[in-house]
Amino acid sequence: MSKPVRLAVIGAGLKAAEYARSWVRMPEIEFVAAADVSEASRRRLADICGAAGCKAPRDFDDFRVMLAECRNDLDAVYVSTPHASHAEQALAVTEAGLDLFLEKPMVTSVIEARALIEARSKANNVAVIAFNGALSPLVQDTYRRASAGEFGELVSVSATIWEGWSSQYNGHWKQKPELSGGGFMFDTGAHMMNTVCLLVCSEFERVSAYMNNYAKPIDITCAVAARLENGALVTFNAAGEGPPGCASHMTLFYSKAIVRIDAWGAWREIEQNGKSSTREIAEAAHQENPLKSFLRIRRGEEENLSTVENGLRFARLWDAIKRSAARDGESVRISDIG
Repeated sequence: MSKPVRLAVIGAGLKAAEYARSWVRMPEIEFVAAADVSEASRRRLADICGAAGCKAPRDFDDFRVMLAECRNDLDAVYVSTPHASHAEQALAVTEAGLDLFLEKPMVTSVIEARALIEARSKANNVAVIAFNGALSPLVQDTYRRASAGEFGELVSVSATIWEGWSSQYNGHWKQKPELSGGGFMFDTGAHMMNTVCLLVCSEFERVSAYMNNYAKPIDITCAVAARLENGALVTFNAAGEGPPGCASHMTLFYSKAIVRIDAWGAWREIEQNGKSSTREIAEAAHQENPLKSFLRIRRGEEENLSTVENGLRFARLWDAIKRSAARDGESVRISDIG
């Protein structure tokens, strides 16, 4: 067996802790270091490692110090921090020449996305964005079959996502714009936007958007109408106010098929020749442990479809949505975004 991947964590919060409970039992990785401003979060990660009979990772409150001191002992870094911190931390990891597994959404703006792409090109490192959808075998299969022309021309897309997000995250950093970079559309809705950005196989051309903040400093609901460069039309509906629960329905209408799939790639239905397939369900292991996809991509066993380039398409879309919503739905050309 090959040597384990020496992994560091930047941001040891609840998401990292959730993943760590399974990751620490994987022989393919070794936790080497962790950086977080919260001592309690770092201690929780150390306890998780200890409970699995593993050595606790080296402990840092500053990710810069961690990278400087541990660079030669690392292969890859998982970044799981508030969205507004992603760009600085991802750049630091990339410039250190380490492989990057970055939580969604990639960054908060087109400028940041371009900077990360440039750094990745210079470092020639592996960079994977932890979007369940783009790493889902069902989404990947849909992308390849659509790209090969099996479904015909894309006609339109209707995408919806909802969650009892407003009350669930009340007071959380996700509802503080200086940390989150946006509200429900940029948090849970990021899964929807990113999967659509991948599957449409086209850049967006124009966007018109409306948001409702429900007296909060970030968007709770968002409605978007867009046109792609290939002529297809797209609608997004993100509803972050409602009863407990979270789900997504996305329908892609092609000239020869209708594909129904959720934002995370957990299930899919394909209708061709007037016949609907039974619902396909992705393996739970994929949804629960995306690190396995990252490791397969590092080994060259799996194509990386969750790229920084698709992250740039996503960033253009998000910047256009924000600009249009700020102008009360005025149509925005993506080419004006950059």
